Amino acid sequence: MKRKSLSVVNKVVQSSPAVKQPKLGFYSSLNQTHTYTVLLDWRSLPHHVVLRIFQYLPLIDRAQASSVCRRWNEVFHIPDLWRKFEFELNQSATSSFKSTHPDLIQQIIKRHAAHLRYVSFKSHFVSALTLVFVNSKSLSSIKIEGTPVDDPSLKILVANNSDTLTLLKMSSCPYVSSDGILCVADHCQGLRELALNYYILSDELLLALSSETHVNLEHLRIDVVSENPGQIKFHSIKKQSWDALIKHSPGVNVVMYFFLYEEEFETFFTEESPVTHLYFGRSVSKAVLGRIGPNCPRLVELVVCANGLQTLDNELICIAQHCKNLTALGLSACEVRCSALVEFVRLCGRRLAQLSVMEEVLTPDGDYGLDKIHTEVSKYLGRTWFPDVMPVW
Repeated sequence: MKRKSLSVVNKVVQSSPAVKQPKLGFYSSLNQTHTYTVLLDWRSLPHHVVLRIFQYLPLIDRAQASSVCRRWNEVFHIPDLWRKFEFELNQSATSSFKSTHPDLIQQIIKRHAAHLRYVSFKSHFVSALTLVFVNSKSLSSIKIEGTPVDDPSLKILVANNSDTLTLLKMSSCPYVSSDGILCVADHCQGLRELALNYYILSDELLLALSSETHVNLEHLRIDVVSENPGQIKFHSIKKQSWDALIKHSPGVNVVMYFFLYEEEFETFFTEESPVTHLYFGRSVSKAVLGRIGPNCPRLVELVVCANGLQTLDNELICIAQHCKNLTALGLSACEVRCSALVEFVRLCGRRLAQLSVMEEVLTPDGDYGLDKIHTEVSKYLGRTWFPDVMPVW
């Protein structure tokens, strides 16, 4: 913003004939002029205010805003601005004029990569991610989604940040192998949180995370996804490997998200599993749910988002009887009789801190209907409860 244009705006505001101004003394007039200037001059914003604004801007918008004036450019280069940042760099599919030039991306990252601590990366520009890995020396948290990162890139990450890395989450990274993630586990002894796809989970990885020199793992998230139904046979993990992990990190949360079809669950829950949080985002059979109770003693949270037309009465009651740590249940797009839900809640009691059941899930029977079930469930929970209802717009 130029000084000349700012001066013109001030004059228009102060001397517009359309507004009748009262007579003011010299000091009052001076104060009014100062007030208008402060309100209109963005350059007068304090550094910490501009810094706060910049923190909400995407990378390219930050770079463009930094050319507004010298003060904003100074804020753009403050290291605190780059401690935590999400790189979401996508090439436009419709117009090359809307795309971000790779040279600009690389120039920005190369200059500020040394300040980065917490990074979330969503981009197909793997060269930009490699620049982050090469130039950063103290990364603590990395989340990578939809980026063609590979094993050599992870080795660069490990070489420069093995002493500081505590969290690594990867999603939709098909070029990373089990050897690549094993390299991270072997060298990053301070790694406390790890999220990955099931296809790169291995016995060797679990044993590496269980070594004496490795810190206790706190959170392990595993996404089990099927892109081509019937074409992928999922490998199994030995019980001894899971046991080693739990012995080393007894408080670890093992979270598993399943997006499979019914016929693809053959490998899972055939023996005891240390899973604590289970989410079924696609259809899951009664047979699979029936195996959860006896084989998942550490289960804390269960969410079933889809099931067939068969009721899940016996399966839920079995889970309540065996999973003594269960504190949360979510049900939608499945069927449960009202009396079975009441029995489930009675077995769990007040430890069931979260109970989210869609109204259409419940099937009235001879004992309870939709008008009475909330009273019985509320009695056993020790608080008022109603089934969830889908809002209508």
